[in-house]
Amino acid sequence: MPIYTPPLRDMQFVMHEVFNVVDEFKNLPPHAEVDADTINAVIEEGGKFATDVIFPLNISGDTEGCTLDKATHEVKTPAGFNEAYAKYVEGGWPALSCDTAYGGQGLPFVLNQCMYEMMNSANQAWTMYPGLSHGAYECLHAHGTDEQKKIYLPKLTSGEWTGTMCLTEPHCGTDLGMLRTKAEPQADGSYKITGNKIFISAGEHGMTENIVHLVLARLPDAPVGSKGISLFAVPKFKVNADGSLGERNPIFCGALEHKMGIHGNATAQINIDGAIGSLVGQPNKGLAAMFVMMNAARLGVGNQSLGLTEVAYQNALAYAKDRIQMRSLSGVKAKDKPADPIIVHPDVRKMLLTAKAYAEGGRALAIYCAMLLDKELHHPDEKVRKDSGEMLALLTPIVKAFLTDNGFDATVMCQQVFGGHGYIKESGMEQFVRDARINMIYEGTNTIQSLDLLGRKILGNNGATLKKFGKLVGALVQEEGVNEKMAEFINPVAYLADQMTKFTTELGFRGMQNPDEVGAAAVDYLRVAGHLVFGYFFARMAQVALREIAAGNTDPFYGAKLQTARFYFAKLFPETASLMRTARAGSKPLMETDLALA
Repeated sequence: MPIYTPPLRDMQFVMHEVFNVVDEFKNLPPHAEVDADTINAVIEEGGKFATDVIFPLNISGDTEGCTLDKATHEVKTPAGFNEAYAKYVEGGWPALSCDTAYGGQGLPFVLNQCMYEMMNSANQAWTMYPGLSHGAYECLHAHGTDEQKKIYLPKLTSGEWTGTMCLTEPHCGTDLGMLRTKAEPQADGSYKITGNKIFISAGEHGMTENIVHLVLARLPDAPVGSKGISLFAVPKFKVNADGSLGERNPIFCGALEHKMGIHGNATAQINIDGAIGSLVGQPNKGLAAMFVMMNAARLGVGNQSLGLTEVAYQNALAYAKDRIQMRSLSGVKAKDKPADPIIVHPDVRKMLLTAKAYAEGGRALAIYCAMLLDKELHHPDEKVRKDSGEMLALLTPIVKAFLTDNGFDATVMCQQVFGGHGYIKESGMEQFVRDARINMIYEGTNTIQSLDLLGRKILGNNGATLKKFGKLVGALVQEEGVNEKMAEFINPVAYLADQMTKFTTELGFRGMQNPDEVGAAAVDYLRVAGHLVFGYFFARMAQVALREIAAGNTDPFYGAKLQTARFYFAKLFPETASLMRTARAGSKPLMETDLALA
């Protein structure tokens, strides 16, 4: 059976020693009183919930899956899921970072980030039920009317109700401009929604008494394409004026998808037959409102793969220390045993260290992005809010795509460490691989994220935000450039940052002549950008570790951090050279291939 221990020490290292979050919070009025003890206590308790309550349900939930009663349209989740959700609500976890005006605890989003990483490690399928609710909360908090906020936000904050996002239709995935779901205005100001949605995560269940579906649809006079999409809040049960539940709304689960992974989550086909909803935001501006939820979801999906990377690594490491196979190439290491533990073999260590580096680099990036979100929402200085929002927008596609690509690679490698036992269900490793695979697909495929990064976030503003990130790198180089002990960490990042400017400019010029050049280079480009970001954070983590060691701190944690950073720069970071070469190969080897693809 799998194991999981929350990585509290590394979370604390990143928050307190690398980013000094408490000092950052002092500049944010709602969080000015949050101290390190509070942060540590919250994540420690969150870790207990993840390990004690939902981790034991991961394999059983995958085995049992969800079942649909076609007569009633009700979905039964795996055994224990409802009870676990009740404990989640009882512990106040849904309200952790929600607005106090609606019953939230008002704690920094950074804590929510750490909590969700641990829950994703423990049970991604279960975690998607409350995770989507938080995105619905964010969307309605930003764009809902006063009445919608009054009706929905307290219930979403408390966890009494959950939420979904209903975008995809059978004939359109990413291309939402093609959606056909209709919204007809009614005399009382409401709307009657009709259409079909597919792939709706947590679309139906019995965990809560109501589900708030956020549905994209078209008004009768809507322009064609994405400019004609509106957003509607459509509850499973209508809500009476006094807040009590009314009659059943005709928005039903027609079928459950048969999937490769996340079997414990109800991925539903939703049939909407004249369900009553209310408009969220402005008519024909639904995508702008939904993007609040989609961007939150993209950060959340990156976090899902971060969680799976960590738990897969922990299990592979434990197995590699225990499993004996062959002898070390450099001589016997375990003289009292008939063979050596497989952790002595170089390639096993490479696979383990790859997963470890991807987890630690991903954790630093995810926590940094959570800090940016806290500053965007709460910093009193408008410029700081604006800059934080721009940086978060730049990094969001990297979080979604780089962390999920890395997460799938890491879970596959960790499965490989187990050999044949990794292919067997009881080890849990094959489930981590299957669950990780969806993260590269939904909330905008990783190719879409790459096009968004290069085409919109970077070339769209002539690299202005990328230059701001470059200034962070430059400041670190300026600070540590003469420190010989930091050279192995600083020099590669400084070199890549310099190359990145030339690389981006070159692709921009090519794209102006032929847009397919951007499409051909985008996926490689995002991985290069991802390594630049990881390299910067690994250099910062190494900086802290070296300082602690120089000050006489003998905690082996710091030596381990340096070894992981050295491995990352020696074995993973050099991928950037080949990626830039393949990106520069252009679109011709891809597009002039009609004969090959005939």
